[in-house]
Amino acid sequence: MTGPAGQIAFPIVRALAADNEVWGIARFSGGGSRERVEATGCRTVVVDLAEPDWSGLPDHFDHVVHLAAFIIGDDFDRALTVNAEGTGLLMQRFSTARSVLVMSTSAVYRDVDDPEHRFAEGDPLGGHEQLFAPTYGIAKNAQEAVARAMARILDLPTTIARMNMSYGSNGGLPAYQLDMMKAGMPIPVHDRPAWFNLIHQDDIDAQVPTMLDIADVPATIVNWSGDEAVETRTYLDHLAELSGLELQVEPTPDGVSSRAIDTSRKMALVGSCSVGWRTGLRMMAEDRHPDLFA
Repeated sequence: MTGPAGQIAFPIVRALAADNEVWGIARFSGGGSRERVEATGCRTVVVDLAEPDWSGLPDHFDHVVHLAAFIIGDDFDRALTVNAEGTGLLMQRFSTARSVLVMSTSAVYRDVDDPEHRFAEGDPLGGHEQLFAPTYGIAKNAQEAVARAMARILDLPTTIARMNMSYGSNGGLPAYQLDMMKAGMPIPVHDRPAWFNLIHQDDIDAQVPTMLDIADVPATIVNWSGDEAVETRTYLDHLAELSGLELQVEPTPDGVSSRAIDTSRKMALVGSCSVGWRTGLRMMAEDRHPDLFA
């Protein structure tokens, strides 16, 4: 597992470590991040994907789950080095694995004018750009190209999964928006409707084995998301109702843009989710702020 201390990766590590031997690699630059990961039973090694030293790792793993990414910042060279080159170096080093799961993002799709458009795997790519992460979309397009090439060069079964809007007690946009609501802060939202397919961490954890099972050569490419699209203000209103907190929104053209997903291929290959967005938001709110439900 790369990036095992991350928002999505840490719960996956915790779930996998219960029944598997799991190794996690990262720079572990955050204070206490390595110790937190090791507390799950995961073995850790410090590796920088930009200049990897693999010497502290076994030669073979059955499966590789690649979630580490350079996201925040405007250094395009660093973003390409970590996200694209790092993926190629990782796949080359562990080319004897039975399967590789590469986490991509729905930000790879080219923007469209219709905020309710459901992006499908065959839609035009282009690299969606956010002010807080200007390099992310283009670097993830580059990562996908590298992963596709390495899968064929190495004959290495690979799944490229384009994550939509993840959330849970460990974080995610809805979690951070609830934190802001509790702190009495206005929440920036896009000044036009913005739709997403929220996927709860429990479903992500449960679907990792299937994502690995569907790996193939050429690489399997699939959206990874919740089953139902929901508009931002709809789920924010629901969070406010659940928590009893006041919702203040601040419309802005720089809000997180719409990324609703066509789930047809995901449903066929992976199946449906078990946690609907309303249930998931309650679970997240109760886990994150139990005092609101005392």
